[in-house]
Amino acid sequence: MNRGAAGTSWRYTRSGSHHNQSDNDNAASSRSMPYGHGTVRQSNTHPPRTFPRRNEYLDTSGACASGDLPRRSVTPTQSFNDLINPERIDEIERISHRYGHRYDGKPHSQFANSIKRYTSAAKRHLNPDEQSQLMWLLQKFQPTQSWNWRSLTTTLHSFTSAGVFTSHKITDDGVKRTQTTLLSTLLDLVIIKCNQKPADKDIDAQGITNLLWAMAKLVEYEQERTPALKEAVAALLPQVKAQKDQFNTQGIANLLWAMAKLVENGLERTPALKEAVAALLPQVKAQKDQFIPQHIANLLWAMAKLVENGQERT
Repeated sequence: MNRGAAGTSWRYTRSGSHHNQSDNDNAASSRSMPYGHGTVRQSNTHPPRTFPRRNEYLDTSGACASGDLPRRSVTPTQSFNDLINPERIDEIERISHRYGHRYDGKPHSQFANSIKRYTSAAKRHLNPDEQSQLMWLLQKFQPTQSWNWRSLTTTLHSFTSAGVFTSHKITDDGVKRTQTTLLSTLLDLVIIKCNQKPADKDIDAQGITNLLWAMAKLVEYEQERTPALKEAVAALLPQVKAQKDQFNTQGIANLLWAMAKLVENGLERTPALKEAVAALLPQVKAQKDQFIPQHIANLLWAMAKLVENGQERT
């Protein structure tokens, strides 16, 4: 893919259907091409631990048939190991191959969303041990162009929310390679869907909000500003203007926060970004009575940051 046409640049770089069905796993806006490298070992056992366990606590929410029976305690490690059973990924890939170009990506997005739900319940990102185990499986996690918009946006948003792409000081090279490959593949799919002619009819406001929020979080976590990341942002900005009337108050607040965060972290204020901001500001006024305090706080922070970084005082 030609990265030179991105039209977006950073001023600096830090180091650092498979069948017809309804999709109920769309990730909410938050405060929230196959690839392969080498041979992936098949196994029905959990991969060996690379890092020591940490941040474990007891979860006593396990259900029993009778209130007189003792409730079973489940640790986050046990529930996480159940979540990343290798057989689950193998089954997802079998479904993908079975339906081929008709595969919509829903089982993949459901898996990604389950990882996000796990970390949301734990109130933290994946720790290095969990991330290492998950990456071993994600070598076989293959997004393709047949995925619909909802599956794509849910997957990228969920993995970002869970800290799948977050680098730790002790992250090994194998984990980093899998992170880089998977993120690049997902971003390339975003670019393709946004740029295809005629425009993808599945593109919706919720997905646009989720993706720009996720990309703002990626740069906040000091993710490398790759050409794919910059081009994906550039491809999404015109979609904001095109669907400006479709965003609700939370979407407007999250979008302006995301664009301000991107600018704060070095995104050049291109004409596309200026137009996206200009398209949203009248929506702020039109829906002014519907914003909750958190939205207002995010909006004021975003506007202050945009002005600080050269936004015209219209």
